Amino acid sequence: MELTCPRCHNPLLADHCFCPTCGLPLLVYETEAEAEPGQVERWTHAVRDASIVEWKPAMRVALALAVPAGLLSSGISPVSLLGLLWVAGAAAWAVVLYVRSQRPAWITVGAGARIGLVTGLLAGWLAFTVSGGALYVQRNVLHQSGELDTQWKSYVSMSQQMSEQWAQGMTPADAKQAQVVRAQVQAWMLSPWGHAGIEAFSLIGNALFLVFFAVGGGAIGARVLARTQRPQL
Repeated sequence: MELTCPRCHNPLLADHCFCPTCGLPLLVYETEAEAEPGQVERWTHAVRDASIVEWKPAMRVALALAVPAGLLSSGISPVSLLGLLWVAGAAAWAVVLYVRSQRPAWITVGAGARIGLVTGLLAGWLAFTVSGGALYVQRNVLHQSGELDTQWKSYVSMSQQMSEQWAQGMTPADAKQAQVVRAQVQAWMLSPWGHAGIEAFSLIGNALFLVFFAVGGGAIGARVLARTQRPQL
């Protein structure tokens, strides 16, 4: 029976450890033949392509770890400032758990990054939803809109003071123009649409950062595993 590469389906020789066409690693087993002692029989079997992710088990571990990471990174969490670390760690651990279920236990950095991307998307979406839902409940259910608006006005006032300090070194004409711009920006920020837009942009930005760090965490986890568990061919 002619041996072929399982990836590119080009012919292989019995002693090939790598496909000469696409570079897929191949595992060679040697056993003693029962019919003629001393004669060596060789089989060539393809190693699981570590660059391809089996998404069914990967999604299970990604979802299981993305849920707590997303909750810890949301606005209701007292440790939300460490959200980037939570998500990066969850992505790296998802790669570890996924690799443990594979034979051989090996994965490429690109595959680990893809698992991290899925973990980050799930965690980021959950953090965005929970944070936005918490703000809605505070304003419309718990009737804390007055307290929220007071905090927002304090934040706007602080940002205006910082911009005024920055404009002190300007020429009088530039300082006057900057004052007009600051007044327009302040009016927009204090408007309901401005407040809602900035809050939404902040939540979206936080979710994007979570995804970015999750991709990095998955890639790092795969890199560490590749160094310690790469099969010997």
